[in-house]
Amino acid sequence: MKVLNSKQCDLWYQALLERDSGYTGVFYVGVKTTGVFCIAVCRARKPKRENVEFYTDFKSALDAGYRPCKVCRPTENAHSAPTFIEQALELVRADPKTRISDTALRNHDISPERVRRWFLQNHGITFQAFQRMQRVNIALQELKSGRNATDVAFDSGYESLSGFGYTCKRLTGVAPTEQTRVIVIQRFTTTLGPMFVCATERGVCLLEFTDRRMLETEFRDLQRLLKARIMAGENSHTRQTEREIHEYFSGTRQHFDLTLDAPGTDFQRAVWQALRDVPYGQTSYYQSLAGQIEKPAAVRAVAAANGANRIAIVIPCHRIIGKEGAMTGYGGGIARKEWLIEHERKQRSLFCPAG
Repeated sequence: MKVLNSKQCDLWYQALLERDSGYTGVFYVGVKTTGVFCIAVCRARKPKRENVEFYTDFKSALDAGYRPCKVCRPTENAHSAPTFIEQALELVRADPKTRISDTALRNHDISPERVRRWFLQNHGITFQAFQRMQRVNIALQELKSGRNATDVAFDSGYESLSGFGYTCKRLTGVAPTEQTRVIVIQRFTTTLGPMFVCATERGVCLLEFTDRRMLETEFRDLQRLLKARIMAGENSHTRQTEREIHEYFSGTRQHFDLTLDAPGTDFQRAVWQALRDVPYGQTSYYQSLAGQIEKPAAVRAVAAANGANRIAIVIPCHRIIGKEGAMTGYGGGIARKEWLIEHERKQRSLFCPAG
């Protein structure tokens, strides 16, 4: 949303002049003379007050026609994990079965209060809750491999089997001895803002921008369709997704090697495969997709299946536009859709100048 309150804008302009890190992600400033938008800590030369306007979110700045600044990279850095969070996560990764206490954080000169606030703001859970989910996820994988429940419980830091069972049931809905599927969810930043990736042990089942419309509904549907619970964590599929998406945005990847676990009807899967067959750097439209799957009369159903896609970019629903070239709806926002199409066209022209 564009901010029109002059006092608020004057305050934020002063924060921009001072490169005040406390305002990182609080506002986005559009510079009329250059056509770019920045965050508070940008190192670029400061514009005059009359040449800037302020927004509360970067989507509004994108919709207004501004491009992300190449100096401060606002869509990446406004919501990226700060150093103290990365340090806390490294402690978890180094010994994922051991609870990292507030005292342990302080011993590493990390403020537990700042860590807690960041996790609540960006994940909706505390750092300790995040750790519990991680430990339970690891424990469930060990149980599936055949390990004894008692051994897994004590190895995971629980003082009793009942305590482990209570935590597991509260997080997953079933006792640890019952077979249950888990969907791990990981957050990472991209050029166009942070994304969530969800994956089962079989593959990626969701990849969306964190501000996507109806995201909570997608989470509920996914858990129902896969008969699984979403828990904070990561696996080989989420790590591969983060790596390949970064390569896509940097222009070094045009095709994805990810394994997908996307629940849907036979018709939906046919549409999603047709979407993946739309060449990188090109666009298509619903009528063409309908003909491609030999259902020429099912244009509306094709459009609905396109909208039901939960794996953005990899299943490239952003490549579908109106038959006359108009931009159709996109869950991540029209501005992002235009950016992705233009990004692919530019990268394709670099590899195929004659095309």
